[in-house]
Amino acid sequence: MDKVPGIRPRPTVGRLLDMAARRGFPGSTTALMLLVTAAPLGVPGQAELQASIALASVFFWSLFRPASMPPAIVFALGLLADLLGYAPPGVGVLTLLIAHGLALRWRRVLVRQGFLLVWLAFVGVAIGAATIQWALTSLLTFRLLPPGPGLFQAAIGAGLYPALATLLTRAHQTLAEPEQA
Repeated sequence: MDKVPGIRPRPTVGRLLDMAARRGFPGSTTALMLLVTAAPLGVPGQAELQASIALASVFFWSLFRPASMPPAIVFALGLLADLLGYAPPGVGVLTLLIAHGLALRWRRVLVRQGFLLVWLAFVGVAIGAATIQWALTSLLTFRLLPPGPGLFQAAIGAGLYPALATLLTRAHQTLAEPEQA
């Protein structure tokens, strides 16, 4: 029994479904974006785009709605990205888990800052993630890969984050206050 006084609405089935949908929105939309970017669209740099979208989405939701992006969901998204992408298994999982951990660690500072500082923090995370992916892929394939695709992936992530963050911010506000939708 809760010890906090107050009137609480009855936990009806509709209310429970609403709460589950709100909590599952970040993970399910990230998975949907991964599936869409894995489709044969013929977009140049599509593999880098897929990794950047996953990284940006996990970073954003881990920063602004961490209860909806627990490590188990991040692991599942990383596994999905690995299965859909071209990287060796485990590379996407480790990269997304590191980004998730960094977002949680810096959360207290970054949520009080303006967009520019959050974006600069993400740029640093994107550069680090591209470096980790390049190093792990080189190590697991037993050859030194060219760093160009990793740099391209970091640039796409840095350029994509403002547009994606705008959409995700609107979704976050709608999740927090559904009557404002």
